[in-house]
Amino acid sequence: MGDVLLALSIPVLVFGGGIYAACDCWWRRRHPAPPSPYTHRAARLAEQDMLVLAADIVDDAYAALGPLYDAPATTPCPAGPATTGLGGPPAGLSPRSPRPSRPDASADRAPSPPAAVRRR
Repeated sequence: MGDVLLALSIPVLVFGGGIYAACDCWWRRRHPAPPSPYTHRAARLAEQDMLVLAADIVDDAYAALGPLYDAPATTPCPAGPATTGLGGPPAGLSPRSPRPSRPDASADRAPSPPAAVRRR
């Protein structure tokens, strides 16, 4: 008789565990716990630590590489910019480009309107 009770207790325990899990899920859905202020505070503190660490990284990088980005001291050339060709920016970087900004624009005509405007 002891073996029969032991064999029947296993399905009863599994069934009881399933009922308990289903009731626990139902109860937690109906009565959710309020968010813990400790987790929010911990998240804020972690965010502040990350911001401080990121600011330190940026400051260190700027201290190490800042001199590379400073404008070099320019001294005037004794021969003048016209004779050396170094007076202005390179041709590819000039503020006025010889090409029009759009391929369908030229000096004597304005650029065509966008396709949505032309359909009317």
